[in-house]
Amino acid sequence: MQLTDLFAAIDTIAPLAAAASWDASGLQVAAQRRSASKLAVCLDPTPTSIGKALEAGAQCILSHHPLTLKPELPKRLDAYHECLRLLFRADVPLYAAHTSLDANPYGPAGWLADELDLANRCVLEPSGTTPEGTLPLGFGIAGDLPDPMTIDTIMAMIARHAPLTNATLCGPETQSVHRVAYCTGSGSSLLQEAYASGADLFITGDVKYHTALDTCLCILDVGHHSLEEEMMRRMSLLLQQRLEGVNVFFVSSVSPFRYMAL
Repeated sequence: MQLTDLFAAIDTIAPLAAAASWDASGLQVAAQRRSASKLAVCLDPTPTSIGKALEAGAQCILSHHPLTLKPELPKRLDAYHECLRLLFRADVPLYAAHTSLDANPYGPAGWLADELDLANRCVLEPSGTTPEGTLPLGFGIAGDLPDPMTIDTIMAMIARHAPLTNATLCGPETQSVHRVAYCTGSGSSLLQEAYASGADLFITGDVKYHTALDTCLCILDVGHHSLEEEMMRRMSLLLQQRLEGVNVFFVSSVSPFRYMAL
């Protein structure tokens, strides 16, 4: 498949027009090749993930997180330099679907809402509409559970698909959850929107100390990695269905955090 067609197919799921203004979604590293028959999908463009993708024969790599948010010279022998070296040597392009993917609640970013069977869904922070102008795009999702659940039950449902070994809970105790809001990755900036949506529980990652100290809404912090790793796995499955003649595979990773216990 021509790379231009491949990138256009990604754009239908992760529209660049919906990406945040500060983001760097889109083509990260160009290549001389013009086509690809094997696409690797990963969460982070690290030397480890890129190396695994190339070892498996990837001719194009799609990551969620960008290689860098700001252009910089590869003047140090660090992970950034190593990623560029690997990609240039293999003549493989890197494309990132970051907030462009986060902003589409009808794509893989909505996987948890689907698993929890949330009804009456809304977007926490709208950023526009679909090209047809019929559906809202934006960041974070809120919706009603089919029946009230305990947090333990909700965590067990998430754990079927995403590890919760680093999960923490903060805010007021909640015995029964009727409405859930969530944002994959680092979404604590949407806490007020989650509260305004009527949610009893907000699920996200990277919650800071003072946010936890002051919150009036129960927050389940599952870490940055957990929900997004599963989102990208599902992105790979969706692309495999849509990209005829392209072998799409997922390169898994683990959270960089390791919790220690005495």
